[in-house]
Amino acid sequence: MANSSAHPLTRTLTRTTFQQLRNLLQEMGQPQPETGVFLTEEWLINPTILTSDQVAEFALLASPNFSALLVGRFRAADLTTYDVALTFESGAIAAFLDRLDQTDPDPLVQQKLEQARTILQPNDPGLQSEFTLHLVEVLTGAAAEGSTTIYPPVCRPVEEALRQQVEQERLLNQVSAQIRQSLELPIILETAVQQVRPFLKLDRLLIYQFDNSTNPVQPASQSPNCGRITHESRSGDEILSVLHWTEGDLCFIQVSDSREKYRRGLTQAVSDIETSYPKSHCLLSMLRQIQVRAKLIVPIVVQDELWGLLIAHQCFHPRYWLDNEQEFLQHIARQLEIAIYQAKLYNQIQQEKGHLEQRVVRRTQELYDAMETAEAANRAKSDFLAAMSHELKTPLTCIIGMSETLLRWPLGDLNDRQRRYLQIIHNSGSHLMALISDILDLSQVEAGKAVLRITEFSLSRLAQQSLQTLQEEAQRHEVELVLEVSIIPQQDTFTGDRRRIKQILLNLLSNAIKFTPAGGKVILRSWLEGKTAVFQVEDTGIGIADHQKPLLFNKFQQLDTSYDREYEGTGLGLALTKQLAELHGGRIEVESNLGIGSMFTVWLPPRTAEPSETEPDKVLPEAKIDKGQIILIEEQEEDAMLLCDLLTAANYQVVWIVEGTTAIRQIKMLQPLAVITAMQLPSITGSDIIRSLRETPLVRHVKIMALIDKPIPPEHLSELGADDYLTKPIQPEQFINRLAALLGTPTPAIGSNP
Repeated sequence: MANSSAHPLTRTLTRTTFQQLRNLLQEMGQPQPETGVFLTEEWLINPTILTSDQVAEFALLASPNFSALLVGRFRAADLTTYDVALTFESGAIAAFLDRLDQTDPDPLVQQKLEQARTILQPNDPGLQSEFTLHLVEVLTGAAAEGSTTIYPPVCRPVEEALRQQVEQERLLNQVSAQIRQSLELPIILETAVQQVRPFLKLDRLLIYQFDNSTNPVQPASQSPNCGRITHESRSGDEILSVLHWTEGDLCFIQVSDSREKYRRGLTQAVSDIETSYPKSHCLLSMLRQIQVRAKLIVPIVVQDELWGLLIAHQCFHPRYWLDNEQEFLQHIARQLEIAIYQAKLYNQIQQEKGHLEQRVVRRTQELYDAMETAEAANRAKSDFLAAMSHELKTPLTCIIGMSETLLRWPLGDLNDRQRRYLQIIHNSGSHLMALISDILDLSQVEAGKAVLRITEFSLSRLAQQSLQTLQEEAQRHEVELVLEVSIIPQQDTFTGDRRRIKQILLNLLSNAIKFTPAGGKVILRSWLEGKTAVFQVEDTGIGIADHQKPLLFNKFQQLDTSYDREYEGTGLGLALTKQLAELHGGRIEVESNLGIGSMFTVWLPPRTAEPSETEPDKVLPEAKIDKGQIILIEEQEEDAMLLCDLLTAANYQVVWIVEGTTAIRQIKMLQPLAVITAMQLPSITGSDIIRSLRETPLVRHVKIMALIDKPIPPEHLSELGADDYLTKPIQPEQFINRLAALLGTPTPAIGSNP
């Protein structure tokens, strides 16, 4: 190729000036596009001829009236300039065509080369002169532009390259900073196209995003909607907007078949669509429709998937895309890939966060539902136990009460066998009642329904009474009971739930007596630590092994099954004792040695007293008991018979009124000392009876005892209007004691003579 022209025009020019000459040569062929041929290196399939002759670029125009060959060769020391040769000789042009024909066997290229050889003719002098004048203008303009710098001509290309590099670095840094400062991907992409377009002097810069639901390597026939233009920057309103434009996707894919090539990193630079796509009518028509003359396409690949394309458009004239322009746009695409991947990770984190929050909400709801279910089950259990307590305790109370009445009521002499049988009935009923009460008490405490009745009472007297209560049981077991109280009289008054504390002491003392062999000793100690009451029960019993101590306060737990026959019980006593101590704000501890004995210590802090409560163990003044002055209103025959027998055995005279609706009239007539009424009556409520009595002046001051089916909070007692109340089933001894206290009389002995 070096000898392709005897007298070629040669000169060292910048690549930009070479591009201007190339565009000028292409414009010379536009008046006769049907008969002329314009070829560039972009047409070649096999570029080895260019490499072997160090040809960087060329432009060849062959037409009947004007032909020319423009060749730019690399310079060894400078990649920004070319050694440019220009020839108009038809022979030199034909020789260049022959060389291309020998090295590129592509049929389309062969056809173009043959067409060019056929139409080669000597140039029209007028056209050649016209081209020469334009050539002079281009070269003169390049020289004038270069003369504005203070640097010598040899340094001007280097100066321009450095300036371009500095500007590129600055813009890349801006895009990188935007990516670091924001996670909003649309803002990053929009900022990038708006900043890059004016820097590269583009007519239009856009981002084409592929549909994520489609396969990047799927054939076009299976993927008609491959994506859309999502971001766009235009140099002016004269440039057509293609934002969100999707037409032409199919013909683009069919012609270029380049999605897989783009995924592998292909950058496509098209200087002129008219010469690059002469046979691609669909694609060429589409590009003309959106005013594209030259384009540069750089892929955006994220994690080896083709996410989209960064596309530069020159709209009104061809443009040769310089290497540094292509590299710069590739750098921008790499930065956008980082931003897209970063946004993708952020979205994944947000999705996982949302899923986690949903799981937390779902798990919380499940726990809440489980808690609701457990509470419902607990309520059902409590309701069941409350119902069962009435069903179990009512007949047991009758058995215990009537057996006790028969034992103490002088209706005639009982032989030893009859008395022994009655005693067995009474003891078995009492034992069963105690077991049922323990189960119900534990259930109430666990359900949080147990209520403390706070009063002031004597600690020493409570300890004495607790010991006296179990004195008979200790004598049967031949166990000595010892009381050691270390409390001075001035500090003996304590504020707490007397009944619950006594229940704690009785449980501990009963256990100690049960597990202490004959001849042993049980000691009850009491003292104060500050304001905290301390009770200690020590025995010389069988003791507890160390490995069994953790099981001691478990429900339904007996430490050794071998004790089942020898020591009766449910295993609830100590569990209930611990629950009651904690209900009172206290604690319990145990020390024990196997074969030596055990020592249980309970600490109970004082509680706030309720002013309305009075100490139940105060000495009451004596009063005369008048017969025939107790009225009982009860429609349940079994309960009424038991109460009548108990009252009669205690030397009271009783009038039993079955029909509650007639009670007021009979009470006004009889003027009783006290009225005992059930609250649940079929014909009239106990509350109505009490209210009527309080509103009737004649019987307004009569003492009233209410019999209720289940315990009620102390603050609600005043609503009853009664002077006292008892919870069914009735305990005989408690009933007689409370009635005596209500009447202000000494407690009568059941079965004593009036």
